[in-house]
Amino acid sequence: MAKITWAGNSCFQISVSNSKDHDASIVIDPFDEATGIKVPNLSGDIVLVTHDHHDHNNVKAVKGDPFVISGPGEYEIRGVFIQGIPSFHDSVEGKERGANTIYTIEAEDLKICHLGDLGQKQLTDEQLEKIDSVDILMIPVGGTYTISATEAQKIISQIEPRIVIPMHFALPKLKIDVDEVSKFLKVMGKNSIAPQDKLTIKSNALPKDGMEIVVLEP
Repeated sequence: MAKITWAGNSCFQISVSNSKDHDASIVIDPFDEATGIKVPNLSGDIVLVTHDHHDHNNVKAVKGDPFVISGPGEYEIRGVFIQGIPSFHDSVEGKERGANTIYTIEAEDLKICHLGDLGQKQLTDEQLEKIDSVDILMIPVGGTYTISATEAQKIISQIEPRIVIPMHFALPKLKIDVDEVSKFLKVMGKNSIAPQDKLTIKSNALPKDGMEIVVLEP
């Protein structure tokens, strides 16, 4: 089972556990106060940093002496298999905003993918091969610094996940100029989706047909 909560921007806390004896907590892209939104109370066994910008790399905010991963490679920690895949923060091979790491996380028969601040208009064949089949995709949709809502739709059609969680979109007090999530939902053919405070899911409860969009609230 996985429990996923969103703190805003691209920051998620993911708790994975089975009913017997295993659990692990993963924090992705903790941000700092310069974003304008409150830094949440975070603790974790593992921290993933997609790139070295202040709104993604506030590792010291995470309690619990976590194992920090901040780039490409393959890792196994506490029964969680993590793969970091190189990508770009822009559409000109990193010339404007540098590198970005895509992460896949495998645990408890679930595969989760966090795209970080992806700026590529499409994924390469090599990236898609490494990402492979995904159950839950966290994708930036706000544009300006990442892919736009329209580009996000194209990336989603490349990956074909079972569940999509949009991230990196406008929030009250957020000092980053990005679009509202409603723009993405409109592109995806959804009028609106009621936000929920967390997503708790088991592999056998994933959508059987089609794809589901889940909007989380911080």
